[in-house]
Amino acid sequence: MSKITFPRMGESWRAFKLLLEDLGNEVVVSPRPNKRTLDLGVRYSPEFACLPLKILMGTYLEVIEMGAETIVTSGGVGPCRAGEYAMLHHKILQDLGYNLKMIVFEPPRLYPLNFIKNVRALNKARVSIKGIIERVKRGWRMLQALDNAEKLSHVVRPREIKTGTTTAVYKKVLDWISGAYTMKQIVEAEAAALEALRSIPQDPSREVLRVGIVGEIYVLLEPASNLEIEETLGNLGVEVERSMFLTGWTRDNTWNETTHGLTVKEAASPYLPELVGGHGRDSIGHTILYAKRGFDGIIQLAPFTCIPEIVARTILTRVSRDYDIPVLTFFLDEQTGKAGMTTRLEAFTDLMRRKKRFQAGAECLTG
Repeated sequence: MSKITFPRMGESWRAFKLLLEDLGNEVVVSPRPNKRTLDLGVRYSPEFACLPLKILMGTYLEVIEMGAETIVTSGGVGPCRAGEYAMLHHKILQDLGYNLKMIVFEPPRLYPLNFIKNVRALNKARVSIKGIIERVKRGWRMLQALDNAEKLSHVVRPREIKTGTTTAVYKKVLDWISGAYTMKQIVEAEAAALEALRSIPQDPSREVLRVGIVGEIYVLLEPASNLEIEETLGNLGVEVERSMFLTGWTRDNTWNETTHGLTVKEAASPYLPELVGGHGRDSIGHTILYAKRGFDGIIQLAPFTCIPEIVARTILTRVSRDYDIPVLTFFLDEQTGKAGMTTRLEAFTDLMRRKKRFQAGAECLTG
């Protein structure tokens, strides 16, 4: 049996592992990206390549050492280089002497035949169509549970009384969810996980800021690529809301955008009516929607050299001024360090608090 693997993006690997094993595959789980991963990726990737390409290159080399023979990954459409990365990774690995199979999923809404062909290739157990649908539903439900636990951790962390409690509990409940198998077990594990997070002692009187995080999908979803920025912000008393979770992204790219009210595309349209690739337009639209909801600030995360996010960054300066909301951008590469990032986050947090207190004081005087 061929050993199969896939890139890691946050905790979603737990649901993908369940699904692929349910279809009869032997799964090699890629290790969490670390310094060795990045060093390998930098060594064998083009110098101009963005951080996600380099991390994935290093990841593939590590899983090959672990015996992986087939890689499942995603493609892409539009004017963004990410859609070509699977082909480039495959070419580099071939040049290095590795004969791997690459299964690339394109957006099923646009390429349904590609989706069907790939599912058939992964169905080693010859599961019936009905059985495949049941297994996909179970994997999807686990993915929802993982996302819901993460979202709640972002709410609890800035209010916890003892720093580090939320992170410790969150790591524990992830194992509860991924240890479930049947639909009933997954639902029960999710309920227990959410209750455990809600039960963490919190200070309801604490002044908590709200920050929206926008940017490119990989550096948003993989904490190792953004140096655990959400945990750092939580420890600084900031409740973060990320513009993208894998369940939402999958749903919107498989069917239609499900945002209630003003959509992201509509919000961005006055500033950027055209698709520029990647998630550049989304970064602008989400920033505007966060501003309308009264958020205290925005953080944009982008790989260094990412053209769509560079375009978005130039426009976000105007959006920041028009909507009176601070925006901080991090362009991430292999040189980015956690100490420097933390210093900038501390200064940004202080700026937002001062702004919020000044506005509150002004309202008291005018009221």
